[in-house]
Amino acid sequence: MTETLNAPATLAWSDALVLDMPVMDEVHQEFVALLERVVLAEDDMLMPLWSELITHTQEHFDREDQWMRATGFAAGNCHATQHKVVLQVLREGEARGHGGDLAVVRQMADELGIWFPQHAQSMDASLALHLRSAGYDPATGALAQPDRLPQTEIHGCGGVTCSDTVTA
Repeated sequence: MTETLNAPATLAWSDALVLDMPVMDEVHQEFVALLERVVLAEDDMLMPLWSELITHTQEHFDREDQWMRATGFAAGNCHATQHKVVLQVLREGEARGHGGDLAVVRQMADELGIWFPQHAQSMDASLALHLRSAGYDPATGALAQPDRLPQTEIHGCGGVTCSDTVTA
């Protein structure tokens, strides 16, 4: 009798993750693909792929944080703060993984697959709406409608769920 092992569940790219901002959607697709590679990795490839995921995530978050700063977000807004916390946790997992605790890295990868859609569909969706509203071009940094930016810094994520200051 042949025993079939269940493959780990992985996050898959879907229309539910599309934010209608090509530069953001492309980076998110890359993230999902890298996370899938981590989840499915053999032990000998887990840590190199985890490190690659961290590097990608750092660049991804740095870019979004720059867009937020350029369009009126306070430095300590909740979206940027969540980025910092997630990166800190990923790096703690990297240290534990290099110390031989691959199980914690695998658990973190699973949890990341649960966290990411929620983050993308809330905070990133709000950011994309905010950027489009102001006519912000992420590729050039040009701002077509600066008068659409709020008069005060945004401390939340830019959406109605976590900020008093909303752009429409």
